[in-house]
Amino acid sequence: MASANLNIMIKAARKAGRALVKDFREVENLQVSVKGAGDFVSRADREAERIIKEDLRTARPNYGWLGEETGAEPGEDPTRRWIVDPLDGTTNFLHGLPHWAVSIALEHKGEIVAAVVFDAAKDELFIAEKGSGAFMNDQRLRVSGRRQMIESIFATGIPFAGRGPLPATIQDLARLMPLTAGVRRFGAASLDLAYVAAGRYEGYWERGLNPWDVAAGILLVREAGGFVEGIRDDDDPLESGRLICANAQIFESFAKVIRARD
Repeated sequence: MASANLNIMIKAARKAGRALVKDFREVENLQVSVKGAGDFVSRADREAERIIKEDLRTARPNYGWLGEETGAEPGEDPTRRWIVDPLDGTTNFLHGLPHWAVSIALEHKGEIVAAVVFDAAKDELFIAEKGSGAFMNDQRLRVSGRRQMIESIFATGIPFAGRGPLPATIQDLARLMPLTAGVRRFGAASLDLAYVAAGRYEGYWERGLNPWDVAAGILLVREAGGFVEGIRDDDDPLESGRLICANAQIFESFAKVIRARD
């Protein structure tokens, strides 16, 4: 049984997801005008955050808030805050690619205790609570059981448009790809983490992330039996924005390759 807080999060994610799906159907009609499509998606993103914020703040008015669009707002309860990305995978959404998600996490005393990642385009709802496991559409999630790097698929983000640590990522890929079955770059960090939790990938790493990109996904992976650490092993991945995760069998070998540079 989900807690009251998790049920509130699920309701808000589904409500925002339904609105985004309607907007997503309109994107194709706007591709003739790049500016028009871009402006439309920006509005859709802001509206999704408004919907989530209204629902969460109505239910828990004393909790703090950290949202991609509206930033940080303290709450009367300094120990709890919502961490929200209303549309993770905005570029995919803009281009009509059905790979994006609503991500909502609840933080308590610096630790993520509840998580929702909703892939509305595919109707896949990933949820987790600390100590209670991770689920996708009521099916229990477990990380992959693969034990060999050469059998494993990994995911990452590749910096674009002059943003982020591109040379480091290129070096990572050069070291990693000869040792694996492949690397995927799908463009939505919350779903990359959800897919590790679901055993679809064996591992994921990335630098230059924001808390709202990964807060929910971190708990999903841990509750599905995976390991999550900073790329530098003394980092807090939520604070540093540098993250590596994998199943228990692969983690040490995978981390050694990625950390060779850091």
